[in-house]
This record gives sequence, structure tokens and C-alpha cells, in this order.
Amino acid sequence: MKLNWGTSIAIAITLFIGFIMVMVVTMLTDKGFDHDMVTTDYYKKELLFQQEIDAEQNAKNLGEIKGLKTTTGWAIEFPESVAEKEFKGKVSLYRPSDKQLDFELPIVLSGNYLLIPDNRLTDGRWDILITATLDGQPFKYKNSIIY
Repeated sequence: MKLNWGTSIAIAITLFIGFIMVMVVTMLTDKGFDHDMVTTDYYKKELLFQQEIDAEQNAKNLGEIKGLKTTTGWAIEFPESVAEKEFKGKVSLYRPSDKQLDFELPIVLSGNYLLIPDNRLTDGRWDILITATLDGQPFKYKNSIIY
């Protein structure tokens, strides 16, 4: 049996469409390809954006904030002036690749250091968000780390 051009092209197009359909069904049903939104209240948070900008500016005005890996976890070093002030808030750690690993911690300073314990962090990328009040002023610090 000999195939002509028309039959060969029809078979090739049919196989290609079949391949694309298998890929679409696999991507829609496989939980390994499930990517969540960054936040569930996206539109509500968008309305408060100017307050976020002001809080981030307060953090920049405070001075340089450094992060470093230690044997016990990830330490965030604040300027010396923070140790004497009232600093309340929370630290949110977001794992872009797996929302099951996301967690929050209350801010507990040791001098001017904040320690995120090693047992809570797995290797990979983390987004750190510190939201706090410092002497009544809003404070927001964002950073991405590779642990």
C-alpha cells in the first residue's frame, strides 16, 4: 500500500493534534503542575498599596538590614537603634514552589538580631516578609533568599 501526500499530511496533523490534546489534559489534571496564586486576597491587598509603600520607606529610612546564614538558621540583622525600640510584628516566609511549606513567626529579637530556625527552612528559594510596628510607625521589609 502506497501513501500519497494528502494521506501523509492528514496522518501527521492527526498525530500532532492527538499529542497536543494529551499534553493539555495532562497539564490540567496532574497535581504536579498545579500553581497557586501568590495570595488569595489579591484585590483587597491592592487597595492598601500606598500604605505598603510608606511602610517599606520607613524600613529603608531605618538603615541597612542584613541577612546571613548561621549554623542555627537564618539571622536577620537590624541596625543597632532597633534594639532599644518597641518592635512588634510577624515574619512571614513564603515558598514559591510549595505553599505547604509557608509559615509565620512572631518577631522575637535577641539584641538587634532576629533568628529564623534551621528546622523550619528547607533548601531552596524563600521570600521573607517582615511586617511590624516600630515605635508606632508601620514597617515592612521584603527579601528573597536562597537557603
